[in-house]
Amino acid sequence: MEQQTLKITGVLSDPTRFSIYQYVARQHRDVTVQEIADTFKIHANVARLHLTKLEDVNMLTSDTKKTGKGGRPSRFYQLSDEVVSLQFPYRDYQKLSEIAIETLASLGKVGEAALEETGRKFGLESAKSFVGTLDQNIQQMDPREKVKFIEKIALNQGLNPEIHYDEEKHEIVFRIYNCTFKEIAQSNFGICKMHHALIQGIFEFFFDEIKLKEESRMFQKNEMACTYTTISLPQL
Repeated sequence: MEQQTLKITGVLSDPTRFSIYQYVARQHRDVTVQEIADTFKIHANVARLHLTKLEDVNMLTSDTKKTGKGGRPSRFYQLSDEVVSLQFPYRDYQKLSEIAIETLASLGKVGEAALEETGRKFGLESAKSFVGTLDQNIQQMDPREKVKFIEKIALNQGLNPEIHYDEEKHEIVFRIYNCTFKEIAQSNFGICKMHHALIQGIFEFFFDEIKLKEESRMFQKNEMACTYTTISLPQL
C-alpha cells in the first residue's frame, strides 16, 4: 500500500498531469490523446505520456475503439472505478462506514428511516454552511442563481454533477456521475436512499417544498449517472 501511495503522489505531483486528470473527470465520457493535446496545447506524445502514467496507477483506464472514420482504432481514456485515498497515517473510514450501515440496516425500517432523515439533515446543513461562507441571502436569489449554487455544492462534494434548468417547464434535471458512497451503495441500496435524501435536503434549502424524482441509478445496466428531476419547482 505504501508503494502504491508513493506512485500516486509522484504521478499527481506534475501540475499538468493533475489538471489532465481533473479534465477527464469532468467530461463524463471517453477522451482521446489528441483531445488532451489540443486542450492543453501540448504535443500528442506528451499527452499520451501523461495519460499512460495516470493509467499506470489505475486512476484512468483505456481501450481501443474504431472511430468510424477509417484507419487504425483510436485509444480512448476514461476514469477508473478504483478509489484513490491518500491518508497519513492510514485510516479505514470505508470499513467504519460499512459497520455503521450494517448496524442501521439490522434495525429494519427504523434504521432505514434514520438513514434517510440523517441524509436530509446533512444535505440541509451542507447547503446552509456553503451559502453562509459566501454571505449570501437565498431570499434574494432567482431560480437560476439557486441552481448555480446547487451545482457548486455538488462539485464540492465530488459528485461530478450536471444540472439543467428549463425555464419554460420550470423543471430541473440533475445528474451525478460520481457517487461518493459507491463502494458501499453497490451492496446496500439503503445508501442510495440516504444519498437521495441528502440531495433532497440541498434542494429543499433553496426551494422549500420541492421534491426530487429519481429517474435512474448509475448501478442500473447501461446507466452512467444517477438522474433526478424536480417536482413543484416555483415559477419565476
